[in-house]
Amino acid sequence: MVVLAAVSSTLLVALAAFFGLQYEAAGRGERGPAGVGARTTQGAQGAEELGDPDYGVCRGASARCYHDWGNFSPATDGYRVLLYTRTAGPRHANLGPALGAGLNPALADTNVVQNALVKMGAEHDFTVDWTEDVTQLSSPARLFRYNAVVFYSTSRDTLDDAAQTSLRQYIRGGGGFAGIHNAFGTEYNWPWYEGLLGGANFYDHGPEQRGRVDVQNRRDSSTSGLPAHWDFTDEWYNLVPAPSRVRVLATVDESTLAEGVTGNQGHPGHGGNHPVAWCQYYDGGRAWLTTLGHDAKAFSTDGSYPGAEQFRKLILGGIESAMGRKPFCRAG
Repeated sequence: MVVLAAVSSTLLVALAAFFGLQYEAAGRGERGPAGVGARTTQGAQGAEELGDPDYGVCRGASARCYHDWGNFSPATDGYRVLLYTRTAGPRHANLGPALGAGLNPALADTNVVQNALVKMGAEHDFTVDWTEDVTQLSSPARLFRYNAVVFYSTSRDTLDDAAQTSLRQYIRGGGGFAGIHNAFGTEYNWPWYEGLLGGANFYDHGPEQRGRVDVQNRRDSSTSGLPAHWDFTDEWYNLVPAPSRVRVLATVDESTLAEGVTGNQGHPGHGGNHPVAWCQYYDGGRAWLTTLGHDAKAFSTDGSYPGAEQFRKLILGGIESAMGRKPFCRAG
């Protein structure tokens, strides 16, 4: 079945080109604030578009953009996730020291993200492998061992050509992807990856500060167990472009940010629609995204960090839905 994923690319490109022509007139977002050029989120609560002139693939909130090639057999193999945290630029403190080569290298106590997700998997009956070795992503056959691939605060050009090709074929074969926090500061010069993020990229952020997260969709697997509003502390990423043709799951209320939302590069924020979590089907696969997750304290379990419990529930549901274990990208 992996072979089918590879040979399907020509057909998918042809279909995307056909649908892209249909939506070219209406598919591009509006320009954002002067001097920024951000695009607004389109179809936030139920995008159904199938083509996109920007990325040339089938994408949106419709399951018609998903392609099940039978590459996964959870009943036989169980559920397995690959966590990738390689950085080729700034490194978030919650990742801890850089990891050794290979799969599942030794972890220090300060590798907070890696330890937390491994524990999360153990508690919820799925296996988490972890790596910062790009060769572990070098072939589709290797990636098809996993129901989802998670990029957590990767940075800059963290993939070589072989890994880029492999990730694309994996997604086209029905794979799942979860991009968390600085996954948005990764592979800036690769348009297909920008599309995988929902047509979005990191631009800047304001001060790390407490704000209120508003859940916009209470039916999705990642948000169904969350309160309508919850406080959290983060960097509150500003995005250029902003996500489009996605199902927005949660936003931040910018009026609750006491130190303002203007970023360190001058982005004025996103006004009344500042997304922090969303989902989409993309090029045959599933993609669940959140800009949250900057602070190591977000994984604390003692109740001392407001919103930590809700954050963990959010990413757990996102990962489980991306790997097909729970319903994906449900309408609100």
